[in-house]
Amino acid sequence: MNKKGHVLNAILLALGLGVILTVDPRSFEPTVDSAFLLAQKIGQLSLPVVLGALFPDVDTAFGKHRKTLHNLPVLAIFLAFPLVFGNLHFVWIGVATHYVLDMVGSKRGIALFYPLSPQEYDLPTGVATSSKHADSVTVVVTVAELGVLAGVHYYLFSLDVSLADAAATFTAVV
Repeated sequence: MNKKGHVLNAILLALGLGVILTVDPRSFEPTVDSAFLLAQKIGQLSLPVVLGALFPDVDTAFGKHRKTLHNLPVLAIFLAFPLVFGNLHFVWIGVATHYVLDMVGSKRGIALFYPLSPQEYDLPTGVATSSKHADSVTVVVTVAELGVLAGVHYYLFSLDVSLADAAATFTAVV
């Protein structure tokens, strides 16, 4: 995707993730307090999710685009960062969804296993980044990403807990 697509993806993710983490669909009652909590959560998520969603494209300034910062080792660093330093908990979601958008939404894939392999992986669902359909594809992919995140949050483990707690919960379930 292009920069506009990644910004759109990040904004929609922050909004959607704010709703997912704030609203319990089984017991939600709209009130002024719940609206305030939702706005507060969206505000807390916006910066880390947007930073994560835009970070992989820094490799356009150096290295090899869609290789240097578009791979699983980089994602692992962002997953480990909160475990080691105790902050930037939602940056990894922005990075991971950037990868999904580049693999599913655009014709060119990403080198998931770089530097071990320069092979780029993608799905045949993408469009050219200059396509008039790029924004529509971005929205569809983002809605799918939010669906997956909601499923994880509601049925596997809360995304609003530390990754260490989530890993422990996931291990206990499996």
